[in-house]
Amino acid sequence: MQLDTRAQTLLKALVERYIADGQPVGSRALSKISGLDVSPATIRNIMADLEEMGYVASPHTSAGRVPTPRGYRLFVDTLLTVQHLGEGVDAERMRLPACQPQKVIANAAQMLSSLTQFAGVVQSPRRESVFQQIEFLRLSEKRILLVIVDPRGDVQNRLLLTEADYTPSQLVQSANYLNQNFAGLSFDDVRTRLTGELRQLREDIGGLMQVAVEAGSEAMAEGEDMVIAGERNLLSVADLSSNMTSLRQMFEMFEQKTGLMQLLDVSSRAGGVQIFIGGESKLVPMDEMSIVTAPYEVNGKIVGTLGVIGPTRMAYERVIPIVDITAKLLSNALSHS
Repeated sequence: MQLDTRAQTLLKALVERYIADGQPVGSRALSKISGLDVSPATIRNIMADLEEMGYVASPHTSAGRVPTPRGYRLFVDTLLTVQHLGEGVDAERMRLPACQPQKVIANAAQMLSSLTQFAGVVQSPRRESVFQQIEFLRLSEKRILLVIVDPRGDVQNRLLLTEADYTPSQLVQSANYLNQNFAGLSFDDVRTRLTGELRQLREDIGGLMQVAVEAGSEAMAEGEDMVIAGERNLLSVADLSSNMTSLRQMFEMFEQKTGLMQLLDVSSRAGGVQIFIGGESKLVPMDEMSIVTAPYEVNGKIVGTLGVIGPTRMAYERVIPIVDITAKLLSNALSHS
């Protein structure tokens, strides 16, 4: 349902007040801060409608209301007024000089944390999953070592457990076919092209090639990691550390990293600043947590994502430009390092 202007104004005022002080917002306070020339009864009726539509909720016995994940989503998508960076941010602190890439990435994570007082995260640049040459070595029955050489000469190994027992001549034939037809391509491209060609290949080596492409793609993705700075800042955020369940969820996210890496991957494909709100996004492990992300580039190609991890009740209008500009600074520093 589309909200009318008055309802949008009241929801915006409520979210901004709740972000500022963390207390449920009552109709009397809204009548003062919203700037609307309407009666308290009208405000109560509009708030009741917003609650029925799922944008606000009434906690416990409080007379006031708080935003729901759906209310936050509408706020950040359509009602938010993003600040200029100069408002409350020392621009002199936003510098990322070009140097060794891993040092630049660590500096970017630290800068995000320092400027927001939350946690900063930067996904390390993805390695391009291109192979220059592959080789199969038979270790024993149904056990094969896949050797992958990338264009830089780096070598990755992967153990393949196969359903069939391949002969040395079959392994040589399969490696020759892949090297002659697909060397210099990414494993994703090989997977697409190979699917169309499998019908023309003998079934036995076609199956081996499919297994090899999947394993090669995983092997090249290994080593991708992220840098996180300022996790301890989140211990000072009552919304995230108020009980043991919340603390456990938060530290599991930082220790396992898998879910966080998945979220960053999704963000890089979407492009631009993305906001993931807990309770709404299944990628965020806690209802009280939000993550603001943006992809960064090297020489015009998106290679990773960075972001700020904080409470759902964060000052989005301030965090968004910090994330956006840090992504641009990191892109520039890495492209010239």
